[in-house]
Amino acid sequence: MFMRVDQLQANLPKPKKADPNAAAALQELLGGKFGEMSTLNNYMFQSFNFREKEKLRPFYSLVAGITAEELGHVELVTNGVNLLASGPDPDRGQDVTKGPYEDMSSMRSAANFLHAGGAAMVADSNFQPWNGSNVFSTGNLVLDTLHNFFLECGARMHKLRVYETLAADNATGREVCGYLLVRGAVHAHSYALSLEKLTGVAMKNMLPVPNIPTDKIPECQKYLDEGSHRRLYRFGSDDYAEMGAIWGNGEQALPGDPPGELEVIEGMPDPGKIPDLKGAAGAFTPEYEPEEIYEIASMLTKKM
Repeated sequence: MFMRVDQLQANLPKPKKADPNAAAALQELLGGKFGEMSTLNNYMFQSFNFREKEKLRPFYSLVAGITAEELGHVELVTNGVNLLASGPDPDRGQDVTKGPYEDMSSMRSAANFLHAGGAAMVADSNFQPWNGSNVFSTGNLVLDTLHNFFLECGARMHKLRVYETLAADNATGREVCGYLLVRGAVHAHSYALSLEKLTGVAMKNMLPVPNIPTDKIPECQKYLDEGSHRRLYRFGSDDYAEMGAIWGNGEQALPGDPPGELEVIEGMPDPGKIPDLKGAAGAFTPEYEPEEIYEIASMLTKKM
């Protein structure tokens, strides 16, 4: 089962203006082939389908533990898309006859508005829906782990490419990319260590693939400085401690990253605040003239 915490894994700065086209690019990190929906569902179904969980506990614990983090990555990217798609002030008035969203018809991300009222969709940057054919779960431990290493490497390449499409002052989108570039390196490294222990092949000699210099990306710096590149999280659970047999035992951070031993943390990343998106009555979110709904919610809250 999963425990949900009403916080993000990182703080996202609010955008100074709406940028629907940047939101469209960020959609690739959510619903693309190498996006967070793919990493989540690959690891989740591999952990559900895992054979010999007790006999192979360290390998099962690793993929199961990373699954929990990937749920938070889906949440983080979704909030990034929402912030960029809507901007700081989405209310364009309630008179639908005046075309308050006329500009959306020419936006690359018109679907964000037409389908989701100015929010994220389970789709890629071309608004093709994510689907289960992106899940690779064979039941063969070595093959699935090799696929996961490849998936994380591909995901990091896509994150860097999306980062390169974002304007230098797009703090929201770049923060999403910077955080995920660091955490993606952790996951790629963890699967490489798993393959080393399963096969004896020196996978770390291949790392990082692709060669992404996170030390040159400003948005990665604070996560490297705090040691995020060396940590896997158990999110406060007593379960999955066995991943420490793979991610630990004196293993070191990758060359080029700040030095230190790899460690499993019983808690979770330092939390960030989930943005409270403004309503947009003209888009019927949460409703057209929503004052009655606000009043109902206020009355319910007072009863608690």
